Formats: sequence, structure tokens, C-alpha cells
Amino acid sequence: MKQRGRHRRRKRGQALRAFLAGTALALTAAATMISASQATVAANPGTLKPLTSAAETAPLRLKESRVPKRSLDRLSAGMGRPVGVSAVLDSADRPLRDAIDCTAGERRALPVEPTATAAYCWDAADTRSWRAGAVTTSGDADDDGLWGANRVILSAWSRTGTAAEGGGLARVAFVDANDLGRPTYSWVLLAVPVDGGRDFRGLVSEVSGMVWYQNKLLVTASGDGGDALYVYDMNRVQRATVDSGAVGRVRGGWSAHGARWILPAVGSYRLTDAAGATRPDYLSLDRSTAPDSLVASEWLSGDGDTATRLWRYDFSGAPDRSGLLATDAGGYARVAEAYTTKASGAGPLLAHDSQWYLGRAAATEGDHGTLWRQNTANPAKATRCGTDETRSCWSGESESLSYWEQTGDVWSQSGRVLFALPLASIDRSLG
Repeated sequence: MKQRGRHRRRKRGQALRAFLAGTALALTAAATMISASQATVAANPGTLKPLTSAAETAPLRLKESRVPKRSLDRLSAGMGRPVGVSAVLDSADRPLRDAIDCTAGERRALPVEPTATAAYCWDAADTRSWRAGAVTTSGDADDDGLWGANRVILSAWSRTGTAAEGGGLARVAFVDANDLGRPTYSWVLLAVPVDGGRDFRGLVSEVSGMVWYQNKLLVTASGDGGDALYVYDMNRVQRATVDSGAVGRVRGGWSAHGARWILPAVGSYRLTDAAGATRPDYLSLDRSTAPDSLVASEWLSGDGDTATRLWRYDFSGAPDRSGLLATDAGGYARVAEAYTTKASGAGPLLAHDSQWYLGRAAATEGDHGTLWRQNTANPAKATRCGTDETRSCWSGESESLSYWEQTGDVWSQSGRVLFALPLASIDRSLG
């Protein structure tokens, strides 16, 4: 029976790859219809320019702050003993649809070139009024690609608006990726302890950046006061005891806006008051550096001439600072390396082996974007597709690039589509 099951999965996998290849051909045909004005949007940004002076890099440093242990202990005393990732995966009963079952409209979010080798769609009702954000995986978390015995994908979603307007929430789908033929997930609400751990509120942020490294999850805090990044401990997941639309302590227990689980922040990295200080808008992990590093970038409108900054922070190697950034005696995480790029309007980024990959959104909503590869020595390159050789070949709304080193795949998502493709195929498409 096991051999028969493997045979069925193999045949379905072959059919899925053929289907995705056919989807790419259809998207390529559509790409040839791009207008001349759209085709000229992504002018070649050239090489990366290093930032070397302290005056240039100091505004990018971040001050580390921890939630007091007594507050976290008080919260867990009220909510119950914290659990880990495996407990969340055990409850993962919401299915993802693979590409064959996605609608034609959903599949239009896939890259034109190179072709995705895996693609899944989220349920429309389950994600209505939520915006897809960053992706990270257990390939980021541990160098064997597993968290315990599990392969895991984390997919962030956010709701815009302020807390007073019933918005400003962020949640993460914990996807059980042990069987990529039938992935399932469960929701975890990102929270921030308040009132000394007697309650919590939802994170007010569009999670455009998220990295799971060791036992910590770092996420961007775009709309949450002076905080630039929030830090979560993956071993401190709390269980929601009341199923309601409320967030925090309610009559009879604790509610997480319909999610089964809550992840309370254990710390944050705050902006300095230096001129030119900016929040990281996009994040990824680079395991090709020593030590491993957190890569970050800012978002600037593609309409201006101001160069976009890209930079990295080293992760700490101290045994008692698992998953945290390296800091100096004053508690500041300082920039290890920084550059500027002329690829204004760039969004998701990935750095690996001295190469930087930058996604640029489409000029028009619903169109495809551009994926650039840059370094300090050679002109930037972008994939060309369609009979008119347009550079608009990448997914239009992607906000994340996460490299799973053990499999060689890059994971991203756009709209309601989660997808993967080999980094090697990206490099081949760039020549």
C-alpha cells in the first residue's frame, strides 16, 4: 500500500510540474502584451555601492529591548504552560490547494520566468481582508532544514488599519510541510504583552519582513511606534481558550481573533533618533556569511532618484543569545555591511554568496514585476521573457524571498499564492 501511495504521489507530482510549465507558457504569452511605458520602468540599476563611513551606517543601528521575564512569566501563568511549534502543527487541519486546483486568476500571480516548481493557494474565505506578507521556513531556522523532526513554512498575513478601527492585526500560518503533496496549516496571532504581562494586544504591522532563526522569529514592525523589529520565542506559543473576534483577555479566558494560538513578543529592536534612521521593510537570512546574518532593506518609491539602502546585521554566537542579533556593550545592533542600489521601488530581497536579489513591484497593479541580481562588481541583471524580451517576469506582489539551503529552493508568496522555485533556475534565467 505504501508503494502504491508513493506511486500516486509521484504521478501527481509529475502532472503538477507539467501543469506549472503550461501555466508559465500562458503567462509568457501574456507578458508580450506589456506596453512600452511599462517596459521602460525598470531601468538597469547598475552595481551596488558600498556605504563605508560611520555617518552612513550609524542611522541603521538598532537598540535591543527585552520584555521583562516577570511579565512573560505572569502572562504564561494566566494563559497556561507555553508550547512549541510541534503542538501548533498537530492542530494544522486547514488545507492548502495545489496549483492544479487554483483559479486562473490566482495563478496569474506566479512568476512568468523562471517557472515555479511548487505552488499552493490559500482559501479565499480564510484570508479575506488579510494581506499576504513575508515567508520564512525551518530551512532558515536550523541548518538541517528541520525544526525537530518537522519541515515547516511560516506565512505572514496582516490586516491594515489601526487597532481602534479593528485592524492592525498580524498572524502567521504555521504550515506543516512534511508532505508537500498535502500541506496543512494553523493560525497563530502575533501579540505584544501589555500591563506587565496581565494582557496582550495584537501586533500593529504589515509583516513585509520575517525571519525564523534558531528559536527566534524576527518580524518587521512598520506601524508599531518606534519599534523596528519584534522578537518572538518559538518555544513560547500560548493557547487561545476563547474563540471570538476579540484580542487579549476576555470573559472566560483569552481570545486571538479566531486563531487557536498566540505568540507573544519577548523583545524588540528600536530605532535610534539619528537623522536618516529607518525601519527595515524587508528581511531575509543569509547563511553564506560568517556569522549568519540578517539582511534588511528599506522601501522607497520608484518615482524618486534617492538610492535604496540594503544592509545586514550579524547574528550573535553567544550561547545565551540564541536567535538574537549581535550587540555592543550599549545594547546596539550595528550594521555589518551596507550598500545602496538604484533599484528604487525594490521590495523583497535575498543575499547569498555575495549576490543580492531584489524584487521590484509592477508599475500597475495586477502586472508582473522584475527580479534583479546585483553585486558590487558587475552590472545588474534581470530575467527577460516574452517575445518582446520584457523584464516584467517576476511576481507582481511578492514581499519575501526565503532561501531553503538544504533543498535549494526559494520560497515566496503573492496574493493568495505560496510558491517555490530553485535558486539555480533564477540564476540560469539571469544568464
